[in-house]
Amino acid sequence: MPEVSAYADQNIAKYHPKQVIIYCGENDLASSDSVTPMVVFNRFKQLFKIIRSRAGEVNVTFVSIKPSPIRKKIQLKVEEANKLIEAFLKTRSGTAFIDVYHPMLIKDRDINGSIFTSDSLHMNSKGYAIWKQVMLPYMLK
Repeated sequence: MPEVSAYADQNIAKYHPKQVIIYCGENDLASSDSVTPMVVFNRFKQLFKIIRSRAGEVNVTFVSIKPSPIRKKIQLKVEEANKLIEAFLKTRSGTAFIDVYHPMLIKDRDINGSIFTSDSLHMNSKGYAIWKQVMLPYMLK
């Protein structure tokens, strides 16, 4: 997420978008035990502030951090970061939180391994089909 913030001017603001869709945080949480859900949340708030200061009241939509089989050990951290970001967005106008996390689970807690490639990190076409179905209603036209 720090990289997205660092390049927000050249990758977001200059295009004058009507919607900014963000998927960030998974690599942050996986990078170090010192990166907590609160660290990811604070990074997101900083990115949100940058976007709104540079692009005005553009719609900011966050795609929840996904569960990945290879990163099962950080699953609780992912859940907490998602909750923090979702709660924050509920207090801001012109925002949305897209929950792709729960549709990627089996029995509420088990990660559906069949929607990932052999590396257990990246999604296959079944995973992307889930995202497409969940995300389409949030896409501004």
